Amino acid sequence: MTTSIEAPSGPRTAGRALAPDLARGAMLLAIAFAHAPLFVTDVHRGPAAANAITDFFHLLFVNNHARPLFAFLFGYALVQLLDRRLQGGDGWVSARKLLRRRGWWLIAIGIVHTVVLVPIDILGVYGLAAVLLVGLLRRGDASLLWTAGLTLVPATLIVGAGMWFALGRDISTYTAGTVAAGGRGFWELLPERLIAWPFGLVVAVVAVIPGVVLGMWAARRRFLDEPVRHRGFLIRATVITTTVSVAGGVPAALIQTGAWAEPSQAALWAAVLAQPLTGYAGGIGMAGLVALVAIGAARRRNRLTTMVEALGRRSMSLYLFQSVAFVLVFYPFGLGLEDELGLAGATAVAAGTWLVSLYLADLMRRVGHRGPAEILLRRLAYR
Repeated sequence: MTTSIEAPSGPRTAGRALAPDLARGAMLLAIAFAHAPLFVTDVHRGPAAANAITDFFHLLFVNNHARPLFAFLFGYALVQLLDRRLQGGDGWVSARKLLRRRGWWLIAIGIVHTVVLVPIDILGVYGLAAVLLVGLLRRGDASLLWTAGLTLVPATLIVGAGMWFALGRDISTYTAGTVAAGGRGFWELLPERLIAWPFGLVVAVVAVIPGVVLGMWAARRRFLDEPVRHRGFLIRATVITTTVSVAGGVPAALIQTGAWAEPSQAALWAAVLAQPLTGYAGGIGMAGLVALVAIGAARRRNRLTTMVEALGRRSMSLYLFQSVAFVLVFYPFGLGLEDELGLAGATAVAAGTWLVSLYLADLMRRVGHRGPAEILLRRLAYR
């Protein structure tokens, strides 16, 4: 059975909601934190205390939280785009074709991003997710929730298995997922990237599907578009999901930092499965927290709110900027700092890159520039 595509949440409000853009701006900081440590060859280089504190922070608030937040916001945006097309007079078939066409172009851009810049890409992942899941936008809420629940099992197993491989061998999860060049040049890295990309794409898509589908469900209720109306629910949901997420990340954090030495195999498996499973809750909790912040920010706008909003509106362009910045800072054909910085240093580079992207986004806002990647995707998808 199919149901109405319209969200069961009353009339649409005029103008563009603040919370989704703020969430996308904050998401880029989480993505930068998650990706930057993968570019260094030794995360233990530098002050041990700073690295240990940073490691614990990553495992509780960044690892496997950034990806679910991105997935949730991507699913949310699919519904927003669909609603705009339907309100503009398009039928379901036309809107579906547009969403799939955007998905295919995202995959193409993701291939270029992987080959030319860095072998960790999320554009192609979400492009493929859009192509595969767009049909769910016409299904009822029960179908969305069942899909999210059923896909949560393989998604958790995939991410957990990766953590088990690392922690079970006393290897840092950053080292296991490293994209450091190791002194190699661009042409030496190219064949490896081309071979690994299709496999990484499929695995990553499975991991993001639960978050994307839950984002679709949330968008129908306009939780981020109308945070004032849903304030009570957002407070409860944010507190519960954040608490669950932090608690679920503690065992893996204790193992990786060495505070829990030689856990049993059963305990290790429980830890590596709990971390990604509760990470989905953490990503959603981060979105809820931003929505609550947006209530006050909308009433008392300041410079920072405007800049983060501008960043969220140009999230695709500034995500690509992050990759350019990391290549220039870490790779040997840039500054070559992959052997000089540890976990704390890489995290500092991530924060600095986000701050620069914040100012770039504000500059584009001031001159009325939509963002180069956003313009390109729109021209390709809308023909």
